[in-house]
Amino acid sequence: MTENSNMNEDKLLQEFFAEHRKEIADEGFTRRVIQRLPAHKNRTAQIWTFCCSVLTLVAFVALDGVHLLGNALMQALRNTVNSGIMDIDPKAMLLAAVILVYLGCSRITSRA
Repeated sequence: MTENSNMNEDKLLQEFFAEHRKEIADEGFTRRVIQRLPAHKNRTAQIWTFCCSVLTLVAFVALDGVHLLGNALMQALRNTVNSGIMDIDPKAMLLAAVILVYLGCSRITSRA
């Protein structure tokens, strides 16, 4: 089918459903169902996420991850400068690393 006929079919479907739309009286049913849902599952997920985050941070520090990450960044900086590909200001590289760490942490915490 062509794109034009697909758009016509979509338009016809939208018109059909708009004409035959029926409102169903809720009478507070949705509100009552939402109020009866257990809230503890959300709290359990938040506690679990927090505990896993703390354990990950402790493992990172205990396994000397800070030192290893620093060495990897310094080696990357040395290789870049020594290869002559770029003339990089160390302050700019540090700023870029801080921004990347911040974005990574905000991405992780937004999934919680």
